[in-house]
Amino acid sequence: MDTPSVGGDVFFVLVGAILVFAMHGGFAFLEVGTVRHKNQVNALVKILVDFAISTVAYFFVGFTFAYGTSLFVDAATLSGGGEGFELQGLTLVKFFFLTTFAAAIPAIISGGIAERMKFLPQCLATAALVGIAYPLFEGMIWNGNFGFQGWLEASFGAGFHDFAGSVVVHGVGGWIALAAVLLLGARRGRYDKNGRPIGIPPSSIPWLAMGSWMLCVGWFGFNVMTAASLESASGLVAINSLMAMVGGILTALIAGRNDPGFVHNGALAGLVAVCAGSDVMHPVGSLIVGGVAGVIFVKGFEFCQNKLKIDDVLGVWPLHGICGAWGGIAAGIFGLEALGGMGGVALPSQIIGTIVGLAYAFAVGFVVYGILKAATGLRLSAEEEHMGADLAIHRISANPESDLGR
Repeated sequence: MDTPSVGGDVFFVLVGAILVFAMHGGFAFLEVGTVRHKNQVNALVKILVDFAISTVAYFFVGFTFAYGTSLFVDAATLSGGGEGFELQGLTLVKFFFLTTFAAAIPAIISGGIAERMKFLPQCLATAALVGIAYPLFEGMIWNGNFGFQGWLEASFGAGFHDFAGSVVVHGVGGWIALAAVLLLGARRGRYDKNGRPIGIPPSSIPWLAMGSWMLCVGWFGFNVMTAASLESASGLVAINSLMAMVGGILTALIAGRNDPGFVHNGALAGLVAVCAGSDVMHPVGSLIVGGVAGVIFVKGFEFCQNKLKIDDVLGVWPLHGICGAWGGIAAGIFGLEALGGMGGVALPSQIIGTIVGLAYAFAVGFVVYGILKAATGLRLSAEEEHMGADLAIHRISANPESDLGR
């Protein structure tokens, strides 16, 4: 590979990393707009601190676990193409890009556990999940570790195809979040003594909408730039992402009866679902996949909250967990040549890979948060929850002047 080509790839992946990093602002503002006013500061601080902890954990431990590449060599080797490293620091910008993916795990979880989770236990969970738990599965799928992909390919003709992380990132994050939410319990006042849900409306539809828009824009870096080089970049990925996004919007609009929360999350549902097969599906197939995801989110959110009595504040389990699972399986359907796809996928591999990923995530979530619950406790006290996480944890509200009665 010549130097100009390497330089172009460095810039390409760096822009992708910046776009996905910007998505974390989207996670933050989506949560800010959904939680009550007294928990807005906590939402902002959590996402930023989780990103910092994720970066450190992934640098020192996680990246090596996933890809077998240690960053503990001299700077000349890191940037000059020494053994195991690419010229001009291409390996380093790939690390940055993959870090933004890894940090999405706690950002996803944050929305489910909002308004009643202690701060320190979540920081500890982030370190464990991003340093160890997530990279083990990431490496198994994206680096061929442990022979799992080889077994699927030998058995069914193709390995588990998850181009940009419907399962590896979103499914894993969503099912870890489900375990955390179950261990944490519902917010006080969310259900009455007979188990009937008591509605808690979003604090700000504009903030929620801005979070969704930021995520939607950044997602094109998330999907397209997963190619990791200019030569491999594909316009098909971009158009498939677009079609799935609009499919999710339109079906969520209908299924959600014009509810703005469902509409803006419907876009995200479509994007979650298309990640796995965005490089192999036809745009019409992506529109269908996104449309189905929009309905899955609306119905899944209502079923989760009203029937199962699971207080998942932002609906991260139906959005990331269930729509991610749908995306993993859908890649094995709409990626087939018979349905206009590129081929190279096997439905049995997609089903097995999806089930393994979700089962692993759910088990990991129970282990990590279960240990923390026993060791430190997970919940704020009743008084702190009533006060709100902003004042209880950070000693300041979203509008500090109001704290002084001005």
